[in-house]
Amino acid sequence: MNRIDSKSRFPELAAALRDVRHYFGFAGLFSAAINLLMLTPIIYMLQVYDRVVSSGSVPTLTMLTILMVCLLLALGGFEWVRSMVMIGASNRLEQRLRQRISEATFNRALLSGGMTTSAQPMNDLSQLRQYLTGPSLFAFFDAPWVPIYLIVMYLFHPYFALCGVFAVMVMLTLALANEKTTSRKLQDANSLNSSVNNQLTGSLRNAEVIAAMGMGNDIRARQEDGSERILDLQTTASRQAGVFTSMSKSFRLVMQSLTLGLGALLALQQEISPGMMIAGSLLLGRALAPIDLLVATWRGFSVARAQYNRLGELLEQLPPRPLPMPLPDPRGQLSVEGLFVLPPASQTFVVRNANFDLAPGEALGIVGPSASGKSSLARAILGVWPSARGAVRLDGAEIFTWDRDQLGRHLGYLPQDIELFDGSIADNICRFGQQDSDAIVAAARLAGVHDLILELPQGYNTMIGGSGGVLSGGQRQRIGLARAVYGNPCLIVLDEPNSNLDDQGEKELVEALERIKQQGSTIIVISHRTMVLQSMDKMLVLKEGAPLNYGPRSQVLAALMKPAAKLPQSAAR
Repeated sequence: MNRIDSKSRFPELAAALRDVRHYFGFAGLFSAAINLLMLTPIIYMLQVYDRVVSSGSVPTLTMLTILMVCLLLALGGFEWVRSMVMIGASNRLEQRLRQRISEATFNRALLSGGMTTSAQPMNDLSQLRQYLTGPSLFAFFDAPWVPIYLIVMYLFHPYFALCGVFAVMVMLTLALANEKTTSRKLQDANSLNSSVNNQLTGSLRNAEVIAAMGMGNDIRARQEDGSERILDLQTTASRQAGVFTSMSKSFRLVMQSLTLGLGALLALQQEISPGMMIAGSLLLGRALAPIDLLVATWRGFSVARAQYNRLGELLEQLPPRPLPMPLPDPRGQLSVEGLFVLPPASQTFVVRNANFDLAPGEALGIVGPSASGKSSLARAILGVWPSARGAVRLDGAEIFTWDRDQLGRHLGYLPQDIELFDGSIADNICRFGQQDSDAIVAAARLAGVHDLILELPQGYNTMIGGSGGVLSGGQRQRIGLARAVYGNPCLIVLDEPNSNLDDQGEKELVEALERIKQQGSTIIVISHRTMVLQSMDKMLVLKEGAPLNYGPRSQVLAALMKPAAKLPQSAAR
């Protein structure tokens, strides 16, 4: 796949291919047996013409026919086994790479801030696996046997071999011309297709906004432009490939017929037997068959090569992180030390020199105008975004030194945009782990959503989709809060947890935060509204990414109220 010898460029993919090389070895052995047995019909015909017809021996014809049938049945069996071997190779290759590619795709989306959310890498892996089981790959196994067929043709007569060499050279030239002509267009079409698919995914995700504001026609027109460009590229490539495929097939048939005519001339001159006359034409057809198949299926090979390159580049850009040494379960001691945060694909710091400490069980409220870096700070605290400078420490350990699988169950997070997943409410609360009914109900009670869930038609078993299904915005937010507090995590970060709540819902949220504090969890709440800040012990004010004020809640609130208190006096003047 794109020359396996390029191991230094994509070492992970090369290592995965080396892991299945014994499958390719077995496929090569069976290909050898298949290609040798492909000579059976030719030898059978040769013997019938040169021996049976001249001798009139029925027993000889019977034995030759039985042997021919047995060998061709063996040929069919070997082809089936070779297919099974390649299916096994493709399955093992996908099993070897699936988790790694899934993690890399997830990490790419994470580091891009959600800007790159395409599942293209997993599709590439699946289609690459399918290519390994397709007939076009077998042409690469059969192509090395072309010289063997040419040698057999030479044994019949040197002129046959010369015809064969000429035909092979022309067919290879057509294959290379096909590659040069269509490869670039197919790559451009595939890249553009990924972009259009991302646009379509985004428009489907925001269908309500598009419908409400009448943006549908404009959005579709933009996608249509991209689709038309893809269609033009693919059509041009297909037309050009069709020309080379037709030329290759026609040339092969012409050369077979010319070889038959050459054989007839040599037979008339009594340089070969009549059987060799026909056998030479059949051998040439067999020798050219793999090359003809390569020309016909070159588009599939170009697509598979592009998929291999994309996967290799993904794994190269996002190398696997070494597994950190397991640490004791955190207690919730949080320390932010001179933190600077740089968003993915940005050159501007959105958080600058943030410093604060929280003891287990303390609650911090973060306030500030829009675009002041509050959500970015939350992502850095959770280890979603890396710190450009400074450090975030949990129980003294830098947040990125923790094993994410170990740490995740000790963290709770409620983002601004609530994302629930396809499954039941219970599945969403327990984070799709093994369901513990007592823990799920405890989390729902802690979030103040237990009674609401019981009112639903199927209670905790109510099925919801990614957008929440039957749930309102406020209900989804409360379910998200229950998910965040599931398992009594030591650190909980809530980003605008009251954005979809009315006054009663916000009051219940304040009560829930008090219950969460009592269990000893460290809490960080980002909010524009003041009611929820009543439960906070400390406050941090951000402005343009920099801390403006930090300290006990009463002290910071008093400082914030001073400008408001001076406003009437200033107005009176």
